[in-house]
Amino acid sequence: MFHRMKAALVAAVLLAGFAQAQDLASFEKRTTVKVLPNGLTLIVCERPEAPVFSFYTLVDAGSANDPDGASGLAHMFEHMAFKGTNEIGTTNYTAEKAALEKVEQAYAAYNLEQRKLVGQDPAKLSQLKAAFDAAVKDAQQYVIPNQFSEIAEKSGAVGLNASTSEDKTDYFWSMPSNRLELWAYLESSRIAEPVLREFYKERDVVQEERRMRIDSAPIGRMVEQFLAAAYTAHPYGRSGVGWESEISQVTATEAEDFHKKYYVPANIVVAVVGDVKASDTMPVLEKYFGRIPAGPKPPEMTTIEPKQFAERTVTIREATQPFYLEGYHRPDYRDKDDAVYDAVTDLFSNGRTARLYRSLVRDQKIAAAAAGFSGFPGEKYPGLFAVYAVPIPGKTPAQLRDAIHKELDRLKNEDVSDAELAMFKTRARADLLRGLASNQGLAQQLADYQTRYGDWRQLFRQLEAYDKVTKADIRRVANQLFVESNRTSATIEFARPTPAAASKGGAQ
Repeated sequence: MFHRMKAALVAAVLLAGFAQAQDLASFEKRTTVKVLPNGLTLIVCERPEAPVFSFYTLVDAGSANDPDGASGLAHMFEHMAFKGTNEIGTTNYTAEKAALEKVEQAYAAYNLEQRKLVGQDPAKLSQLKAAFDAAVKDAQQYVIPNQFSEIAEKSGAVGLNASTSEDKTDYFWSMPSNRLELWAYLESSRIAEPVLREFYKERDVVQEERRMRIDSAPIGRMVEQFLAAAYTAHPYGRSGVGWESEISQVTATEAEDFHKKYYVPANIVVAVVGDVKASDTMPVLEKYFGRIPAGPKPPEMTTIEPKQFAERTVTIREATQPFYLEGYHRPDYRDKDDAVYDAVTDLFSNGRTARLYRSLVRDQKIAAAAAGFSGFPGEKYPGLFAVYAVPIPGKTPAQLRDAIHKELDRLKNEDVSDAELAMFKTRARADLLRGLASNQGLAQQLADYQTRYGDWRQLFRQLEAYDKVTKADIRRVANQLFVESNRTSATIEFARPTPAAASKGGAQ
């Protein structure tokens, strides 16, 4: 215990110097926020250590906002955001626009016949499919593939990427400071004027992504079924990448409607961090991002997941690595105990000194890995506190389940030690400050906190919430959270393949 407390003290001392340069007062001097007349929020943070900048565009819409019957649409649109605009990625936009309209008309006719449950005409379906394929081929002649990304990369952009979670969609890369205006043009253009070229080709890519991440991955299938069991009403229970039947039929018209609803300036925050001066940068950003047409901020989701009254279970039996996962419903990030959930996560999962690792992996030697984490699959709405473990050969998920429950009961019935609580607070501070070390990390944090709290300063106030966490808080929250009626569990149990299944597998 003495060595752990000593390590905590040393870490705190080492962080002190860095923290002085990263405190709220320092950032307030270098950070400027402006809400444009169209509703878009801009954040500029001056950090002139190197002649580069990073940006982070956060659209406050993710997979949870997918329309009914069109799961995967937010993710699909993220893919389309790199396809270019009416000026980038085309040899003749006027002709291409007309061709893309014909693609949608041809697909609508084909899809209508394809969806018929009764009276489908195979010959007509084949004819409509041929017409659709011809329309796609005609539109393709105007496409300059990957031109958007190539323009950025030839101007020094690195790390071009985007991601879609249940709560948000974000876009980011880093670039030399003298290319700021080019970036502002590119980023504002794809928000204001995206062209959904090669949509159906990209839809095939997303379908393949689903097959790799879920259909062909036992753990992916298990997690998808786990969330479907844990939620009965809220979209968090729906597949984030999308259900196969819905991905395969989503249209470019639906994607355009999603863009019109959610990619409005009032629903977007753009943060820029690096070798930029607000006095020079903000006018440039206003020039480009201010031209995006305004629109009403999307209404808040009204669906609330009803209280769970009985344990739910999912069991998958197949010839693959066993696995155990369980989750407990918790409130969203605005809850007064949000920092306490972070404390429990740290106690269970932060490295080789964490409780689950020490108990299941090191001491009992029944697991190859074990950890807990909060805010799954998202935190904007009430999510789950989840715990998982992977058994070593010869051990079973049932043994892991029992061992996990003993650790949960221990948290409910015994106070954590002074050393554990101190280490959580030290690590929380270190993790936060470490996230601010890079321009990209800081841009993301500023955009996240501005979006979630309406004030990026909450990022630093989070440390105050961590400092206030007590042993009694941890016991109280554990007793509220870890109850059987609030639990959903999922298990992969090893089952030897039947002769028929083995024969089928061998023939593939």
